[in-house]
Amino acid sequence: MNDESVTALGVDPCEGLGLVDTGTGWIPPSIPAYCEETYWWAYLHPRSVWLFEREWVVNLILWGNMHRLTDAVLDELAEPLSAPVLQVACVYGDFSRRLAQHTRQLGRRLHLVDVAPIQLENARRKLAGQEVIFHHQDSTCLQFAAGTFERTVVFFLLHEQPAEARRESIAEALRVTRRGGKAVFVDYHQPHRANPLRYFMHPVLKTLEPFAHDLWQRDLVQWLPPGIAPERVHSQLYAGGLYQKVVVDC
Repeated sequence: MNDESVTALGVDPCEGLGLVDTGTGWIPPSIPAYCEETYWWAYLHPRSVWLFEREWVVNLILWGNMHRLTDAVLDELAEPLSAPVLQVACVYGDFSRRLAQHTRQLGRRLHLVDVAPIQLENARRKLAGQEVIFHHQDSTCLQFAAGTFERTVVFFLLHEQPAEARRESIAEALRVTRRGGKAVFVDYHQPHRANPLRYFMHPVLKTLEPFAHDLWQRDLVQWLPPGIAPERVHSQLYAGGLYQKVVVDC
């Protein structure tokens, strides 16, 4: 089985990418309980895919900032790459297509990981012809060898995870990124006091996305593993502080 034949729901092969050799008994990961209990309405129900898989819907949810935040990620892929790019978790809208095209222009391919089969199926339909390689894996326990990717992108996943899963996902993203590469995280942040969205988004997130409040209380940088030198971490805020990008030089 080669890269072109990797499937979202089949056995995750250990060829060509420094994947961890799990032998022939590879078992697909189960959907985490927190996802089934809290986000079934957004990611696991077929109607949620039908509703949210529209760029304008995602842009509306992000208050018109989808294009800007996507560009913020692509800015971190500005030079030719010597290794592939990994996107951890599927994203509704046009993000993955743009990331895949940009990665291909730099001479590499995008690899996309998700724990939910329905999300991988949707991504495969949406990205048909983009030469994206799909993997059915859990972000907290990636089946890639250390240093496999030159860029690892985590786009609006961490606010959907409880504290321990969030820490594990961040640690795994950093582990699979090679020395000299970058891990790029984009997610919510507590807005400035003068930002009127601060007072609207707080109850919305608290009701619909209860884990997101953690990123209001503590900047994403504070969730990084200990021992990372401060000069390796670069942060930027967007939309009056509502969103943050954190880039770690690996």
